[in-house]
Amino acid sequence: MRIPEFSLAADEQVLLAGSSGCGKSTLLLLAAGLLDAASGEILLSGRSITAARGGRRDAIRADRVGMVFQTHHLLPGFTARENVSAPLLFGGVRPGEHAAIADALLGRLGISDPTTRVDRLSVGQQQRVAIARALVGNPSVVFADEPTAALDPENAVKAVELLKDVCRECNAALLLTSHDPGLEAAFSRVVRFTELAGTSEVVG
Repeated sequence: MRIPEFSLAADEQVLLAGSSGCGKSTLLLLAAGLLDAASGEILLSGRSITAARGGRRDAIRADRVGMVFQTHHLLPGFTARENVSAPLLFGGVRPGEHAAIADALLGRLGISDPTTRVDRLSVGQQQRVAIARALVGNPSVVFADEPTAALDPENAVKAVELLKDVCRECNAALLLTSHDPGLEAAFSRVVRFTELAGTSEVVG
């Protein structure tokens, strides 16, 4: 896969469209520093995540990136609060503040009882917890990988609008991947993966 250039402005919300298996998820993992690029450079808010290694890369990711996955990847057996608080363990927030920060964000997303175990929540509620977890560290960019794949069309649109609204409130850029053409109307900028062709620059 070669992407000659791709940029995301600080206030943009972009849909990356393409069929399943075309490489959209790989691009997000590269941009987030979860995979190593064979060549080129990836920048997050002007900082090279490509050149960073180990703990330094983890620190950049913790400070700049929020991730929402298709299957949520929540911690089973843990509460909504504990799932949302988990990323704060890698940042500079004092442990005594974790619960209050998590609870406030969950409340904004309609989760009234943060002490509920995530396996007892509905799919839609689990998705809200996943969104809260992605935003708890005040990232500059959120990467959402097929976050509506398990939802029906009506709820998929609602979930995307919720994610867009919360990212806007938190001043985070959003790059969302999907193979669902029904979501294209929700974005002012739609990039088709087939239009991208070699160094990725993602600016949050």
